Formats: sequence, C-alpha cells, structure tokens
Amino acid sequence: MPFTDTTDRADAERGFIAALEPGVVTSDDGTVVWDSDAYAFLQGHCPESVHPSLWRQSELTARQGLFEVTEGIYQVRGLDLSTMTLVEGTTGVLVIDPLISTETAAAALALYRAHRGDRPVTGLIYTHSHVDHFGGALGVTTTEDVEAGTCPVLAPAGFIEHAVAENIYAGPAMARRAGYMYGAILPRGPLGAVGAGLGQTTSIGTVSLIAPTVDITTTGQQETVDGIRMIFQLTPGTEAPAEMNFYFPDHRALCMAENATHTLHNLLTLRGALVRDARVWAKYLTEAINLFARRSDVVFASHHWPTWGTERLVEFLALQRDLYGYLHDQTVRLLNQGFVGAEIAEMLTLPPAIADAWHTRGYYGSVSHNVKAVYQRYMGWFDGNPAHLWQHPPIDSARRHVEYMGGADEVLRRAAVSFAAGDYRWVAQVLDYVIFADPDNAAAKALQASAFEQLGYGAENATWRNLYLSGAYELRYGVFGTPIKGSAPPMLAALTVDQIFEAMALRVDGPMAWDRRLVADWVFTDSDCTHRLELRNGRLTHFDVDSAMTLPGADATFTLSKSTLVRVLLEGEDFGVAVAAGEIVVQGDVAKLVELASIFDSPDPDFAIVTP
Repeated sequence: MPFTDTTDRADAERGFIAALEPGVVTSDDGTVVWDSDAYAFLQGHCPESVHPSLWRQSELTARQGLFEVTEGIYQVRGLDLSTMTLVEGTTGVLVIDPLISTETAAAALALYRAHRGDRPVTGLIYTHSHVDHFGGALGVTTTEDVEAGTCPVLAPAGFIEHAVAENIYAGPAMARRAGYMYGAILPRGPLGAVGAGLGQTTSIGTVSLIAPTVDITTTGQQETVDGIRMIFQLTPGTEAPAEMNFYFPDHRALCMAENATHTLHNLLTLRGALVRDARVWAKYLTEAINLFARRSDVVFASHHWPTWGTERLVEFLALQRDLYGYLHDQTVRLLNQGFVGAEIAEMLTLPPAIADAWHTRGYYGSVSHNVKAVYQRYMGWFDGNPAHLWQHPPIDSARRHVEYMGGADEVLRRAAVSFAAGDYRWVAQVLDYVIFADPDNAAAKALQASAFEQLGYGAENATWRNLYLSGAYELRYGVFGTPIKGSAPPMLAALTVDQIFEAMALRVDGPMAWDRRLVADWVFTDSDCTHRLELRNGRLTHFDVDSAMTLPGADATFTLSKSTLVRVLLEGEDFGVAVAAGEIVVQGDVAKLVELASIFDSPDPDFAIVTP
C-alpha cells in the first residue's frame, strides 16, 4: 500500500478547531461511557502485533474534536463510533446523526457551542436506522421541543420500523456478538483493541430515540429547516434498510450518510443483520454521482473525514461504486459457474485501481465475508452438495471429528506442529472440534486462544481482529457477556403495539405452549385500538380488531396503556403488581394472564460462542 500518500492524513486534520479535553465522557453517575484518550498509544510506531494498514486507519479514526467542513458546516469526530454533523441555520443549528449515547451527543454539542456560540438545535436528521445515528437524540434536543415543532426530526421512510426491529427482534443475539465485533471488553493497546475501522468503538451510555416528525418518501424531495435547503435521495437496501443521502445546494456539500466512507463496508455485518444488496448499493452511488456530486465541492459522511474538490470527490464515489458493483457482479458470475461462497471468497481479487485505494480497504467489511454475503443473498445457506444438507450439529460433529482424528491428544500434538509452522487458520479449525467435544480441555483452549491472537494480530480488518481477540479473551478468562445493550427503555417505548406482540411471539417457549389455548383482547387506553392475541399450537397470532370482524368471545380482556404493556411484557415487571396498582384492568378469567406470562422464555445475554 502507498504509505507515502498522506492525503487522508491531511484531510483528517483539515479544518481542525479544537479537541475535547480530556477526551473522556461520563454519565451522571460517573460511569465512563467514552474514552478517546485510551487510544493515545496510536500516536506511536506500529508494533508487530497490529497490521500496519489497520494501525494507519485507527490512528486517523482516533482523532477527535470539532472540525470545519465548509462555511456553515461542522463535524464532531472521534467522540463515538459515528460522526455528528452540525449545519448552521438562520437562528440555530441542524444536527445530523446524534451518535449512540445521549452523553456523547451532549458532549459533542457542547464542544461545538464552546467555539461557535450557544445556538439552539432547530432541526435533527437521522440518515438511517442504525443506533449510532440516532441513539443520542435526547442529548441534543428534547421531546418538548420536537412536539412543539421548534425542532423537526427528519428521517427516511421506514426508519422507525427498521430502527426498532433490528434492536428488538434479534437484538439479544446481535448485542452479544457486537461485543466481539467491537472489542468491547478488550484492553486498549497494541495487544488489544485498536479500533473498529469505522470508528474506534461504540459508546456505552444512554440510548434514546425520538420518533421522526417529517418522513422523506421520495428522491428529489426538498425540505428547508431553519433556512437550510436540502434535496434528498432515498437509498433503501444499501447500508441500512432505511437510509438517505442529501445535498445542500447553498453549501455545494453532499452528505452520503454511511453509503460511502473511507473503508469497504459490510454487506453482512459480523454481529448479524439482514444481508445488504451490493447491486442496489452501487446503483444508488451512481445516482448520487449523477444527481449531486458534479455540483459539489465537498462530500462527507457519518463516519470518517470529508473529501474536498469536485474531481476528487467524484472519483472517490465512483471507486466506492465500482467496489460494491464488482463484488456483486463477480460473485454472481462465479456462483453461476458452480463455485460456493467459501471458494469465491478465496478466488476473488479486486482490480488494481480499487485495491490500491486506501478508502476501499477492508477495515470494517472485508472482501472475504462480503463475497459470502452476496452468495448467501442469492443462494442461502445450502451450497447444493447433499453431503452438506444434513450435517451433525457442532457438538456431535466435533466428537466424531476428534475420534476420527485419533483423539484429543493426537489432535493437540498435530495442532502444535501446525501452530509452530504458522498455519493458524487450520489450528483454529481443528481445535474448535476438540473444544466442542471436550469444553474442559485446558490445553486445547490455551492453544486455540494463542491461534486466535495470532490471527487477530495479522488482520487488516478491525472487526476480524476484535473477534479473534475477544474469542481468545473468553477462552482464557471466561464469558464476558453483553457489554452493549441493544434494547434500552426508550427503544422499547418506540415500539408499536403490533411490534410489541411480534417481539413477544419470538419469546414463546413453543413446546411448553403446545397444548395451551388462549384468546385475549387488549384494549389500550392511550389509543383507539383493541388488539387480539390467540395462543394455539405453541404460537402467538395477533391482529388489530376491526368492528366489521366476526370473532368468537375472548377468555379475558385486559385494559391498559401501551407503556404498561411494554413494562410487563418486555421489561419483566410483575403482572400482579400492575393489576394491583390498577394499571391493568382484567375482565374475564384473570388466571389467563398468569398462564400467558408462564410461557415466555428469556434471551440469554451470556450465551457461549467459542465453547459449546
């Protein structure tokens, strides 16, 4: 790679005004929710335990402070995984993407105000439906200002549905894996976490959510907030299911949300998510170039640093477009020749013009796992080989493998030889069998941890490094659980009634409920809504009741508010306490409420990953 090219370094430093000193953000109780000072070691020379390219990227993303993008547009970078942008209007300031936590968002706004004046927040934009772009909303504005209309909240169509669904339905599993992906528990340093490629890591403060008041529904839609003119481009199915780019014609500035950053992004994030569409992603980048780029002087995103100059930014966006388009097209070409995802991932090489650009490197996504994501999107989990159709699950498979390979001691002996030869990928694969066959085998766990560490130290991709080192940590010290909370109370409060029952349907212990029968109506005092729930054959069916429907009678009717429903069904509050307090009024068989509560399972935030 061209380490003598310092253009990115110059761009990352351009417009610097001031840093947050010290670079630590705490909650009201003194808990540290963000510490950029912990990455000061990145100012030194790259050690052998970090890939030089990743060290360079991490040093750039660790730079924090207030920066001027162009006249009237500022960014606060390095105070969370994402970047907060502020656009000055006639009377106040428009905030774009208020980070993950209310604490980091408030600190970013305070830093801006310390140098640009105490301007009120007169508008808020969520570029897309991921938590690092809306979680800090209550750190920059209030629900009162939003409800009064003094701070409109703009977001792409479908935002609230996708923002909630991703964090609730599979939220517990995603949050557990996110702890690995972002290196949440790893010590900051050359032998631990150096960053996440997209930013350093995720803050761990209070997550909030304010529902949008203005939906962006079509490309070309124009809105003016506090005198700031904007033209929007919807980009659903790209980096998020609900996402948008937008152009500031009076500033000749283009915001690309998270659709074009200084890294190859994920088509399937390692924490888990819906597979993204690389073909559509490339198409929307072409549209952004044609609609806005050639009349822009600067392009910026919700991560990393901007790119200035029309010619440079058009080439930047074109290379990003070519990157996703090439990954898509070549993967599909090769799968149509019969190759499977794991094979294509080893075969596919990017064209030199793409591979040699710093901003296309796989610091966050990777060619390897993105190719597999494209394959999965089209072909699913099965590769067509009948031998792979009905394989044994991990533990049974592991026991059989170890037996066939001559027992655990023989596998360990051979693995040690492979480790000494530097064949760490193979060591990790064969020792996985030993550990799943015998999770108490201390020698296997120790050697596997060492193999993971070596794979992590050699990884250019930050999330791969974090995954390997987190796996090594748990093998050595035990499960660290889920440091990152995926479903904070403000997120739960944003659920619709339908989403609440959908979330609960995913927690029904099916076998326990096979023979249960229940029909219940839920009447909500804070809306003109009655929702029916039916339990049969181990599944909850639910729907809004319409007066035109002919329905059999219910076993019980519960009258309550939506907030009470959230507390008793999702937050674990005791049903009996809510009934005794008069928050739930029951008509019919009250025992049905107790029966309903008994069939719900609870997610396990500490489930095993590198052990059975």
